[in-house]
Amino acid sequence: MSSSLPIHDLTVFQMSKMLRNLDGWLGKAEDYAKEKGFEVDVLLQARLAPDMFPLARQVQAACDNAKFGAARLSGIEAPAHPDEEKTIAELRERIRSALAYLETVTPEGLAESGDREIQLPFVQGKACKGRDYLLEFVMPNFYFHITTAYAILRHNGVPLGKYDYIGGIKMYDVETG
Repeated sequence: MSSSLPIHDLTVFQMSKMLRNLDGWLGKAEDYAKEKGFEVDVLLQARLAPDMFPLARQVQAACDNAKFGAARLSGIEAPAHPDEEKTIAELRERIRSALAYLETVTPEGLAESGDREIQLPFVQGKACKGRDYLLEFVMPNFYFHITTAYAILRHNGVPLGKYDYIGGIKMYDVETG
């Protein structure tokens, strides 16, 4: 078995897993708000520091990083999302839309992406290789926004723990002797 991970596993599989976890956190936020008797959508503007994005933008950015990362690496167009979500329910729909898009990105479509030239619209006249784009920009940026969303929810009392963040892990039975 090869020890190198295909780019599809590092992108589509892992980012989909974390977006599903994020959706679950928002579901727990809805339950928590109901239990405590407050409107869950007040959390949309919660932030960790005054100069940081609020929860709504953290979720949007996590979704955007996942879809644009996969799109640029595979060379296919990403769907547009106009950043107009005003409720937790709308953010959860945004996550589902990003997940549906990620399902269209195949391992074959990413097979040669490590050497693909990636040009970013916000850095004119420069390019990087797909591998560098993935490892040095996409994944750190994606996890920054995912982790910040988690921290905002946790800071506001939503009962989340480490395993809510990590999610499931593929396990198998070990033969004992």
